[in-house]
Amino acid sequence: MPRYLTLVRIQEGAFELEDADEGFDARMMALFEEITKAGVMLETAGLKPTADSTRIHWSGGKISYTDGPFTETKEVVGGYSITQCKDKAEAMEWAKRFLEVHPPYWDVTVEVREIEEMG
Repeated sequence: MPRYLTLVRIQEGAFELEDADEGFDARMMALFEEITKAGVMLETAGLKPTADSTRIHWSGGKISYTDGPFTETKEVVGGYSITQCKDKAEAMEWAKRFLEVHPPYWDVTVEVREIEEMG
């Protein structure tokens, strides 16, 4: 069965988890429990702010480093999941359900990409 990487994109600093409505944590935990019991969720995590990160760039045969935060970037990857689904439609359905548990006043985007298996 194919695996999918779902990248959760946010505008860093636009909201805090503490700003979520009262039922957010319960809705998210219920979804995670359901997707785990269904055998779909392989891994998920949030990411620390870009202020704690470093970009490493290769160009012209040389390496360069840039420490965060990255002020020129409006949207960042705030988290990810790796799921194993029968097809992309199923992966997209789980991603849609993930978005629907968020407060309506938050701006969150997910990108669903199939993982290319090596070998």
